[in-house]
Amino acid sequence: MTELKKYQMYINGEWVESASGEYFDSYNPATGEAWCQVAKGNAEDVDRAVQSAHNTFLHSGWVNMTFTERGRLVRRLGELIAEHAEELAEVETLDNGKLIREMRGQVKYLPEFFYYYAGLADKIHGKTLPIDKNDMFAFTLKEPLGVVAAITPWNSPLYLTTLKLAPALIAGNTIVIKPSEMTSASLLELVKLVEKAGFPPGVVNVVTGFGMPVGDSLTSHPLVRRIAFTGGSESARHIVRNSAQNFAQVSLELGGKSPNIVFEDANPDNAAMGIIAGIFGASGQSCVAGSRAFLHVDIYDKVMQKLVDRVSQIKIGDPFQNETEMGPLATQAQLERVEKYVAIGLGEGGKLVHGGKRPKQLEKGWYFEPTIFEHTDNKSRITKEEIFGPVLSVIPFKDEAEVIQLANSTDYGLAAGIWVSDIAKAHRVAKAIRAGIVWVNTYRSISPIAAIGGSGLSGYGREGGYEAIHEYMQDKVVWINTSSEPIPDPFIMR
Repeated sequence: MTELKKYQMYINGEWVESASGEYFDSYNPATGEAWCQVAKGNAEDVDRAVQSAHNTFLHSGWVNMTFTERGRLVRRLGELIAEHAEELAEVETLDNGKLIREMRGQVKYLPEFFYYYAGLADKIHGKTLPIDKNDMFAFTLKEPLGVVAAITPWNSPLYLTTLKLAPALIAGNTIVIKPSEMTSASLLELVKLVEKAGFPPGVVNVVTGFGMPVGDSLTSHPLVRRIAFTGGSESARHIVRNSAQNFAQVSLELGGKSPNIVFEDANPDNAAMGIIAGIFGASGQSCVAGSRAFLHVDIYDKVMQKLVDRVSQIKIGDPFQNETEMGPLATQAQLERVEKYVAIGLGEGGKLVHGGKRPKQLEKGWYFEPTIFEHTDNKSRITKEEIFGPVLSVIPFKDEAEVIQLANSTDYGLAAGIWVSDIAKAHRVAKAIRAGIVWVNTYRSISPIAAIGGSGLSGYGREGGYEAIHEYMQDKVVWINTSSEPIPDPFIMR
């Protein structure tokens, strides 16, 4: 039997064993077999990492670097990612089952996020304040927060880590990352490039392991000043409770039940392709997955037929094959979750139009067919609850007011798609939909320049874009007395 590759943790610029010396297996979703082992961290490892990050923040030259100097390091990291994009893509596909052709494109685009924030580095500044006192001069300084805890999920480890890592570093923070225990390998490969780029020891640290105790210890650690989390709502609630112990700032990028709305004047071919991309891309394992499709009654049959025709041709299989269009789900638990929701949908009276089971031709791995349900209303559990898999609910609507009400009948508020030719209607509906991201005649487009984030059960705070820099900084106000006169009364505020 071939010995599995082992990944250590990265603390204070060194690759180290966990305090326990234990490892756990990471599995290839395409085969269901273990392919590597990862160090199993505990609370002691978390404390080592946070103390390292805290000491680096206080006592190294990192925090006193100019923004320009930090920008050069961040840009260098982006360049190294570009140089190693192929191997990073391969490791992520091996670890979470996403298509290699999708991962190649995504990883090749990641450097743009580092370049964007590197370019912003020397544009971060405070401002002078027009104080209403002639003998005072006041201005603000932008300062880093300190130690940032980043907790990332299994569906897009490198991308979702990048959204936290790049702005946190530019701002001058130090960071401790806890990747998902299901998909730690690609992030650990990325950290090798952090080391190669020349970041000082202790600036970036990684502790691998499970939510209990690693995530719990990290989010409740008294030296952590900010927590950036992407994941599920139950974990988010626990993190918020932990953060209250030390008043750490928190941002939450959670799930969604995003609507894809097709109006009667939409291009039916583009709309069908957009719906498919929105829910069956990444096997539905995306926070912004367009899991609810609302089709206008005048175009319903045409778009539905196009959906079924194309979905029936989707090639499911080995994610390393370029012709594959849909790979496996990332974990056995996620496969079972999808199966459970399909059973719920059938039990609630939903009409199963396509899919709904594991593909017979694939004996190994955690595969599930692209699945389409038709519903007469928006009240069933599978139209309300996030499944995080390749399951689409299709619902008819009659007019603009009705579909806005239907789309907003959710506790989530992350993303939405609108397919329409009438530009005035596009503006009206985009404004009316409660979502942090609205795509019109496209879906799943990303850019480092555009922030992402939601509201309600989709969380709060923003990642990406210029806004993210300010999530990792705080303002300091400086007052200077410009008068040479003595202070007349020390007991009166001036």
